Amino acid sequence: MVNYVLAATARHQATAMLAELETHTPGAAQRLARSAFTELQTWPELTVDLVPESQAGSRCSVAGAYDVGPPARISVAEAASPARRDFTALHELGHHLQKNSFDLMTAFESQSDGGLQLEDAACDAFAAEILLPTPLVDHHLDATGPTADTVADLWRAGAASRMAVCVRAVQHLPAPGHILLLDNGGRVAFAASHGLPPLRRGSFQGDIPVIDRARASGRGRAQGRTQVRYRDGILGRELHAQTAPMGSYLVAVLVTDSAPWRRFTPPTKDTGPQAGDYLCAHCDEEYRSFDPACSACRVPHCPECGRCACTPRVNERLCPGCFIKHPPAMFADGSDRCLDCS
Repeated sequence: MVNYVLAATARHQATAMLAELETHTPGAAQRLARSAFTELQTWPELTVDLVPESQAGSRCSVAGAYDVGPPARISVAEAASPARRDFTALHELGHHLQKNSFDLMTAFESQSDGGLQLEDAACDAFAAEILLPTPLVDHHLDATGPTADTVADLWRAGAASRMAVCVRAVQHLPAPGHILLLDNGGRVAFAASHGLPPLRRGSFQGDIPVIDRARASGRGRAQGRTQVRYRDGILGRELHAQTAPMGSYLVAVLVTDSAPWRRFTPPTKDTGPQAGDYLCAHCDEEYRSFDPACSACRVPHCPECGRCACTPRVNERLCPGCFIKHPPAMFADGSDRCLDCS
């Protein structure tokens, strides 16, 4: 059973990280809030570089990377805006703090995945805590929870990145859900999750209900119910969703229940992840599968014949006697039946 990290757990870890930061470098949080990337470049124990986004790695929720070294290195995608660059730098600093503190690493011991998800979520929470002060957040996100519009308003009110705003917003969700930042192509530029399986950066969500209507409307606004898509077409549980424009991006708030933009929202039915439907190109078997897809054809192997959708390397013939496909060597010259059936 995967231990999906709750926002409260990550925030607790982030609080411990801030205390570690103050012990390590007193007053650093204030300087990092002004310009994290510039401040970190002055730290002698770190090498901080701008790199092409293609070299920033994909293991983190942001376009950056941390190498423990020695020497320790933080890489930040150079195509990012200054606000996004600072958030990424702080996220990677979070990895640096956690990987170099036994006290911080103890939180990972109770995690079934060894703390991989908690570490990354805590890095996001740590960065957001520095960039967005609590009074500003509380002014825009009240006790009922965030709507798509209040998330966008919080971003416009401060100087922090959209990603930092999404992390702060997910901490205020009244129920399990996601805050998604989507680019013009409908792909996830950033995702903050609470109590549900997290979504990967770069995953396509542009054609799921509510998101597709928001994109088609030209105004970026829609609300209703939808299911987000995980790898290989697997769908999550049904969620209440609302979207709003956020500069050149789209922000989406999704929750299982208690949607702040509605007076009453009962919990959606927990259908659980749903596998994609497939039709085998070789034996015509209809099947569903949670197995990883073939890297070439993107179709999981058929449970009946064991094949994906790739074209066989060897030409095969169907024997009318046993109804099994065999290579040509299994047929005598001039015979339509295999050697076993002849």
